[in-house]
Amino acid sequence: MFYLRNITTKKNSTFVIFLITLISFSQEKFTLSDTITDFSNNETLIVENTHIPALKIGSYSLALPAGEHQLKINHLGYQEAEKIMYLGQDTKESLFLRGRTEELQEVIIKDGRYKVNIKSSEMSVNKLSISAIKKMPVVLGEVDVLKSILLLPGVTNAGEGASGFNVRGGGADQNLVLLDEATIFNSSHVFGFFSVFNPDVIKNLKLYKGGIPARYGGRVSSVLDVDQKDGNSKEFHVKGGVGLVSSRILAEGPLVKNKGSFLVGGRASYAHLFLKLSEEQKGNAAYFYDLNTKLSYKLNDNNSLFFSGYFGRDVFKLNEVFMNTYGNSMLNLRWSHLYSDKIFANLSLIYSDYYYGLDLNFVGFKWNSGIKNYTVKYDFENFISDKFKLNYGLNGIYYEFNPGIIKPLSDEFTINPKQLDKKYALAMSPYIGTESQLSNRITVYGGLRFSMFYRLGASTINLYENNTPVVFNSDMQIYEKATPIATQYYKKNKVVESYNNFEPRFSISFQLNDDAAIKASYNRMAQYLQLISNTSSPTPLDVWMPSDNYIKPQIADQVALGYFRNFNDGAYSLETEIYYKKVKNRLDYIDGADLIANDAIEQVILNGQMRSYGLEVMLKKNEGKFNGWISYTLSRSEQQTSGRTPEESGINNGQWYNSAYDKLHNLAITSSYNLNEKWTFGANFTLQSGQPVSYPNSQYEYLGITVPGYGLRNENRLPAYHHLDVSATLKPANNKNRKWKGEWVFSLYNLYNRKNAASINFRQNMNTGYNEAVRTSIFGIVPAVNYNFKF
Repeated sequence: MFYLRNITTKKNSTFVIFLITLISFSQEKFTLSDTITDFSNNETLIVENTHIPALKIGSYSLALPAGEHQLKINHLGYQEAEKIMYLGQDTKESLFLRGRTEELQEVIIKDGRYKVNIKSSEMSVNKLSISAIKKMPVVLGEVDVLKSILLLPGVTNAGEGASGFNVRGGGADQNLVLLDEATIFNSSHVFGFFSVFNPDVIKNLKLYKGGIPARYGGRVSSVLDVDQKDGNSKEFHVKGGVGLVSSRILAEGPLVKNKGSFLVGGRASYAHLFLKLSEEQKGNAAYFYDLNTKLSYKLNDNNSLFFSGYFGRDVFKLNEVFMNTYGNSMLNLRWSHLYSDKIFANLSLIYSDYYYGLDLNFVGFKWNSGIKNYTVKYDFENFISDKFKLNYGLNGIYYEFNPGIIKPLSDEFTINPKQLDKKYALAMSPYIGTESQLSNRITVYGGLRFSMFYRLGASTINLYENNTPVVFNSDMQIYEKATPIATQYYKKNKVVESYNNFEPRFSISFQLNDDAAIKASYNRMAQYLQLISNTSSPTPLDVWMPSDNYIKPQIADQVALGYFRNFNDGAYSLETEIYYKKVKNRLDYIDGADLIANDAIEQVILNGQMRSYGLEVMLKKNEGKFNGWISYTLSRSEQQTSGRTPEESGINNGQWYNSAYDKLHNLAITSSYNLNEKWTFGANFTLQSGQPVSYPNSQYEYLGITVPGYGLRNENRLPAYHHLDVSATLKPANNKNRKWKGEWVFSLYNLYNRKNAASINFRQNMNTGYNEAVRTSIFGIVPAVNYNFKF
């Protein structure tokens, strides 16, 4: 009989299964396998770093000698489970864990969600629990997944109101963001104020900054892997929250009790409604909405089906002058199958779409663009033995790129619709990875991914003299557009250009003792999609382009070395890493590049390279009423675009210069204090070096107009960026005995009202005639109140 005991649990960072052999009658081994689930809702619990993290089906497979065994299971947020069982044959055993809220008052729980996994070869990886994220104070009181990862070492953004995030000096487009395996091309709402991830829907998230497993590919900086919950297959429940600027609601319950479940979540902002109360702001709007859904059904012991969906949109409107609309959509149908006790597989069919639209009323046209992809993934996990695990699979993606279609806003305008040349591509990537324990001290991961990319027709390609779409004017020392000498048309599905790359991965952990390890990793990544973007625009341009004759794929090589240690039985932990990353074929733009509605984008871009290197330190307190972490990163991110000939100047005279994502210093402190059962307090402090920018250093007059002159790119910086945020969460005492449970969250963003510069613009004062610098700040101090509920 399976039973639970209330005992003191030790801290533990991931799901850990302890097996203590009591009696062993022979050396013959049998397999113990099946799933680990939450007792209250049948939600599958993910087995990280232990059994099958890639397939995420929560199963386990252990080869054990025949005889009697004691099985103990510890998992964050759950009571420890224990079972005595006898193995005389291969056995499947479903195991259930009860939430820790059902334990008796006198039971001591130690929270080990941040304890370092010393034995695993995994490094440059950060995991955050949703419970921890919800304790962090954020702007406007909205819990935010992306804002939480900005508190991790090596992760920054371009400031308040900036979309996406930057990892180890890379661009936002160099991050692969996955939601239930589907690609999310823009992870932000309202230009970075919020993320697209509804926290009530999210089950797990994991950020890979290096040492990236072979099953991932397509980006050169990082992978953010986010999973939605499966839904409660036992009982119907509703949860949600009401805030000052947005509200959300989630419903989940059984389709067929203990076999199938559904989950539907929605979220919307409504702050723009208050703008309409002001006569001056009636033409302005900035709002978003999104919808999440997931259906899960267990066909039998060996087969399960999952269907996931997401749809989100943003609208930004300014004084009837222009309106910007953008958003993501995705669908995923996944079949999980157990071929045997040792072989697990996932087959996924995925659709993903990113739409970007711009209505320009002052010139009378609208412009729509986007990217769609259709993906087939078949992934396997094979447990060869207790010390050797194999994963392998094949990914295939078909892309459809729409650089833009220009249409008149109404019949009053004589603009003829113009469709920029659509582009198509096919990517295929078989991969294999192995994880093996060579000894009690050494664990190794090795992987290889072979990526193939085909730029396809139908498409018309410009041809240039000497195959050079950008020419250098030596007299004026500037780059200019070349004039095409001819065009070539490729029929549908005809290969325009093709690339292939081997992408090896390797990591190793050498365990110094039970509490310390040295780890090292290397990975090569290829990125065949490029984001053409002008991030200085008030409505940042987002146009994705495939690699072709002129746009080469980015190739990144990264190495990292780290020291990891747990102190005081995991009460404290330390993670330190140094890394070096170099990327070939990073795009750079010529001065004065025009990006909007450009059907020959190759005429304004150059292929350069970038490099980044740094030191990351993270010290964490994992135990007690007061816990949190301090992270610090000392790093450099630089870019170089040399001249193609000795006569060419290149960008910045061909010298290395600070990339737009360079932050020399990055300090983040986050903490949470559980005062009692009613009150929990949180605080975050962030301090970063200012973002690199280019200031004018001279001026001249032409026809009575003052024209500024600029020096080298990114040789100046904005002022240092810093702010302190605090929050308090109140859980009423009567929550325990009621089905309706609520909590109040009070937060203050930017407690001391720091006016951080989002940008600095230079202009001539019309009254005095003097030049002046004008700082633009987005947020001062922002108070917020949210009410969260569930029943």
